[in-house]
Amino acid sequence: MVETRESTYQRRLAALQASLPAAGIDLLALAVTDNLRYALGGYAPTGDERFCALLITPTGLAFIVPSLNADQARANVAVPMHTYQDAEGPQAAIAAALGALGATAASTIAVDEEMRADHLLVLQATLPSASFQLSGTVVAPLRSRKDADEIARLQAAAATADAGVEAVFAASRPGVTELELVEIASAAMRHAGAEEIVFATVAAGPHTALPHHHSDATALQAGDVLLVDIGSRLNGYCSDITRMAIVGGAPPDAEYARVHAVLEEASRAAQAVARPGARAREVDAAAREVIAKAGYGDYFIHRTGHGLGLSIHEPPYITSADDLVLESGMVFSIEPGIYLPGRFGVRLEEIVYLDAEGAHVLSTLPRAVRFG
Repeated sequence: MVETRESTYQRRLAALQASLPAAGIDLLALAVTDNLRYALGGYAPTGDERFCALLITPTGLAFIVPSLNADQARANVAVPMHTYQDAEGPQAAIAAALGALGATAASTIAVDEEMRADHLLVLQATLPSASFQLSGTVVAPLRSRKDADEIARLQAAAATADAGVEAVFAASRPGVTELELVEIASAAMRHAGAEEIVFATVAAGPHTALPHHHSDATALQAGDVLLVDIGSRLNGYCSDITRMAIVGGAPPDAEYARVHAVLEEASRAAQAVARPGARAREVDAAAREVIAKAGYGDYFIHRTGHGLGLSIHEPPYITSADDLVLESGMVFSIEPGIYLPGRFGVRLEEIVYLDAEGAHVLSTLPRAVRFG
């Protein structure tokens, strides 16, 4: 039986409410972020400077919404709502919501990590005696475990990113600029069905040694290493992939082939460890050990992976310090990289989801370097 959006958000809200007592949280406040979209089954009002938040207690719900968004909110979710006009400000609506929830004396409040600072200050002024903490302790465990529908959406999004990579490779030739290839990737992802381009990075030559390079008007040259790192959104869920190519011929030097082979081994090692019951740090260690043994440990300068879902970066995080036990349904990147300053960098990124059998890759593209 296919779950409706209404039953989805009712289930998620009930799970959030049930998690609050054990966490010692009296009140959870979700702003207009992906946390709210998760809680409401994919819906959130337009976010701006106007205060908007879903307040959740173990026994009640209250949605504070600016009046101009109220009709749309009512059409999407059946949650007790408190509205206000621009001329009034949100204070009276917040007070009414807290009163309806019996939370005027809430002492421990969890707030959305991405809540605007001015909105947080309004809550702190309304509840001056309360202590505030981040919502991740209760929201992240729920969002981290994807259900079958979420994984299907992630697979569909991954297909649009695959199309973007293929389009870049087909268009890569000497004289074409990084920014032109960014536009080609974006157009291809949209043509494949993507509703939004979350990001698109194309780096050539020495720029590939910068993990977060901002694409510019640099023109490709024959023999350049080319790094394509792109992501889209479809049906609310993100894609993220990185692949490598060589422009117009053979690698610039013999070391490229060795680096690529080391990262392929590191990716396979991490995927083999990634399964329910393993710890996040063990997945990171598996990739890092391969790279260190090959002599490139100092050039792997970031974590092995990050979670993916409604957000492009979300828990779980695959780092050397994270002791989190991985569970079935978790989705995250495995993206070992080696960056040789001033020369080139290589990163091979896969998004995997876990089930009882282990890790499954969402992309259908091979990780082998492309030559064009």
